[in-house]
Amino acid sequence: MFTVPEQEAEVHNELVDYQNPLLRLKIWRITSDDMKSPVVATPSKFRWHYHKEVEFIAIIEGSLSVQTKHDTRMLQSGDVHVLGNSQLHRTKQESETLNYIVCQFDLAQHFDESTMPYLHYFSEIRRPLGLLNYIFSEHSDVQKQACAIIMDIFTESQTKQKGCELAITASIRRLLLLLLRNDTNGVLHGSESDELTRLQPALDYVEQHMAEKITIEQACSVLNLSYHYFIKYFKKVMGLSFVDYVNYKRIKKAERLLLTQDVSIVEVGQAVGIPNMAQFYKLFKRHNHCSPKEFKLRMKLES
Repeated sequence: MFTVPEQEAEVHNELVDYQNPLLRLKIWRITSDDMKSPVVATPSKFRWHYHKEVEFIAIIEGSLSVQTKHDTRMLQSGDVHVLGNSQLHRTKQESETLNYIVCQFDLAQHFDESTMPYLHYFSEIRRPLGLLNYIFSEHSDVQKQACAIIMDIFTESQTKQKGCELAITASIRRLLLLLLRNDTNGVLHGSESDELTRLQPALDYVEQHMAEKITIEQACSVLNLSYHYFIKYFKKVMGLSFVDYVNYKRIKKAERLLLTQDVSIVEVGQAVGIPNMAQFYKLFKRHNHCSPKEFKLRMKLES
């Protein structure tokens, strides 16, 4: 269970300071001694935070609980946990002695022309990467392999031998391949890369005009497609309708605003393009099974 002091309940947008800008990677070891340091403990200790990089946690010794919007997982020695792009989370030391590795990296940096068709599997447009943790829970052998790969990345980053960048990139690709080939639940399901590329201008348009009214006609105009062809094509590629996609993006932004800014629920609704409060509450409850106020309290108070 998490008991969070009120002053520490705010959310922090963590800007990752890459150890190697070319790899867009940061990997380091955290111990129980580090957790006692106020410098290390801030900003993430007990506090909700997020970052655009994917994060892998590998426990060497001790216990650490990781809480997200969906659940709390208790990690023990040998366990691995993945957190997706911009996924809200917080951690808590659960044992007197703790030793673990945190690995954060920008996924897109580790794909080239030959592997680019696989990038969309990890794009999280449809499902968050955090859903992949079932693999580690159900398959101890896969978790053991993942832990070994993360340790390889850590070792290479520390020793900095000649060619360490090649070794780290290769290890990251091995880690992604391990997830892709053991995802029996189909979390990493994607369309053909050229189909997603064709839709990208419409996806960018949604992102850039979130606070405004967005219509299917506008998206059609961006892609120069007919109305009926667009709605069928979008659902085929994305797995959900254009309207559902826009609403999903609006609610995700609303969640972020509720936890990161001191604004009213009315202001949040306006900021995400849903000024009608009845509609905003309805959509928010559909995605979170609670009201915006209940969501904010649930995320900030004891889980």
